[in-house]
Amino acid sequence: MIASLPSPSSGVLELGPLSLRAYGLCIALGALIAIRLASSRQDRRGGPPGLVESIAWWAVPAGVIGARLYHVATDWNRGDPSFADEPLRILRIWEGGLGIWGGVALGTAVGCIVAARRGARAVRLLDVAAPAIPIAQAIGRFGNWFNQELFGRPTELPWGLRIDPDNRPEGFEGFETFHPTFLYESLWCLAVAGFLLALERRRRLKPGQLFALYVALYTAGRWVIETLRIDEATQVGGFRVNELVAPAVGLLALVAFFLLGRRDEAALTAQELEAEATARAERAAALDATKNPPAGDPTGPPAEASLEAGSDQPDDVTSAGPVPAEDSAPPRAVADAPTEAKPADKG
Repeated sequence: MIASLPSPSSGVLELGPLSLRAYGLCIALGALIAIRLASSRQDRRGGPPGLVESIAWWAVPAGVIGARLYHVATDWNRGDPSFADEPLRILRIWEGGLGIWGGVALGTAVGCIVAARRGARAVRLLDVAAPAIPIAQAIGRFGNWFNQELFGRPTELPWGLRIDPDNRPEGFEGFETFHPTFLYESLWCLAVAGFLLALERRRRLKPGQLFALYVALYTAGRWVIETLRIDEATQVGGFRVNELVAPAVGLLALVAFFLLGRRDEAALTAQELEAEATARAERAAALDATKNPPAGDPTGPPAEASLEAGSDQPDDVTSAGPVPAEDSAPPRAVADAPTEAKPADKG
């Protein structure tokens, strides 16, 4: 083999006395970057500060749990030992074994619930997260590279991935290089994220359509990649489970995309959403300024200026408020009142 891609010799990173699992680090790094991107997008569209982070505290762990449960459910009797033989293996997540379908499903459900409880519109937040999720997936897939798992059929292409003999599946011991399906999926996820970011700035989309499109595009690429893989997997009717799940989820996402597009709601580009948020913020700031003028810059003339302008006011009038009408009657009103004549003194 003239050229090929190497595989890490170990899935553990040694930092002094610490032993860090590269698989977990890749997932954590992807999640952090995705949260930062989604938070930045949400800030540009308006909304309470820290909303994305507060939702992520619940949605990300839920996504990891959902991904693990999906993998366990679809591979319950596979492996040596299997989950059925050794249930404690369910907790050893660092060894690999996460199903994206369960992760997106449970993470999205929990995220929507938390968003609703915080008074946010969940469908808008799904669009905010749509380009960020595939970026997290792209980074997380490198955990499979460190574990030397989930690769494809043997290949002699220059980018074939070298796999150690101990990690080659039964029947493929004589092959050295395989399709790096982890890399294919990672690149596909980055392409999906870039496409979504570009599309939302050029086309008006209704709430929820961007997220539906993410699901449809990801599943299309995942279905193709799934056909290359040779690792053991549960099969239904001669097909790997994910070969059936991917197109089914993709079709549902396309239906959702078109149904959302028929809703009686304004369709906006990303720039229009951001401009709308900026206008709302400016109006709120202007309203706040009128209600709470800064010190030394009152909205009306100072009381002293009003007194100087009214030269007929006596010197002891203050700005405490208007003088009652009965106290401000002119003195001559009393003098001009008719009086009763006194009788002459006849002494």
